Formats: sequence, structure tokens, C-alpha cells
Amino acid sequence: MKKYKWIIVLLNLVLLLIYFNHSIAKKEELLKDGQLVLLELAPVDPRSLMQGDYMALRYKISENIDFDNIPKRGYCVVVLDKDDRANKVRFQKGLTPLDKGEHLIEYTSSDKWNINIGAESFFFQEGQAERYEKAKYGGVKIDKDGNSLLVGLYDEQLRKIE
Repeated sequence: MKKYKWIIVLLNLVLLLIYFNHSIAKKEELLKDGQLVLLELAPVDPRSLMQGDYMALRYKISENIDFDNIPKRGYCVVVLDKDDRANKVRFQKGLTPLDKGEHLIEYTSSDKWNINIGAESFFFQEGQAERYEKAKYGGVKIDKDGNSLLVGLYDEQLRKIE
């Protein structure tokens, strides 16, 4: 029985490593090939005594939503202006319908007050809060399936803050 126990443990470890490597590869692909979308930020307090300095992100596209008429999980459909800034069109449950020029950003809604777009906080080095106070946009890379990955914060002139 001990022999089988080690085989099962090793098999589970191999499967876990395959899963993590696949996840990392998908994120790397999204970083490389994803469409940059700038989401306008809504103000939030950027301090946490337990975690150090960070900025909790809230996006303008998640304001003024009728939570009774959107699914708990789905996609926010956006169109981009010439500067890649997102403008909300609608919320929908599935990947389709999608008109020309529209893009998907996957979301979840945990309550009747807020939707999560996937990148809800941005951590930065302690003492750098003043630099990030100028942030006006959150830059996310998205793919055709609505997956998103936060790549940085941008100022009013659409320059990445570094």
C-alpha cells in the first residue's frame, strides 16, 4: 500500500506543476499578445496598515449599474476610443453577441454594490504612494475571451507611471 501512496502523491505533484506552468504560460501570452485597455479609475483610499502601501482599484465602468438586471458572472462589453480608453456598452452573460469594435472584460459580482473586473488592487513599494496618487487609469491587457491582467497605472496624459 505504501508503494501506491507515493505514486499517487507524485502523480498529484506532477499534475499540479503542469497546471501552474500552464497558468503561467497563459498569463505570459496575455501580456505579450493582449489588447491594452485603459480603464478610468474611481477614487479609493490607497492605504492598508496590514499590507503596506497599495491602491485599491475601482473602475468608473463599474458605477451606476442596475444589479438586478445583470448576471452575477459575465462580461462587460466595452468599446475603445482612439487612445485605447474603454467606454462601457453593456453587460452580458456569454461571449456573444459581440459587434465589430467591441471587447469583453470578464467580471464577477459578489454583492449588490460592486463588480470585480479581476484587478482590484495595485501594490507598490512603501513610500511611493505620492507617485501613484496621480493615477487616472488602470491599464489592463485583455484577450478575446475576456481574460484580463493588470499591467500598470497610467496618468492623465496616458503615460505609464513607473
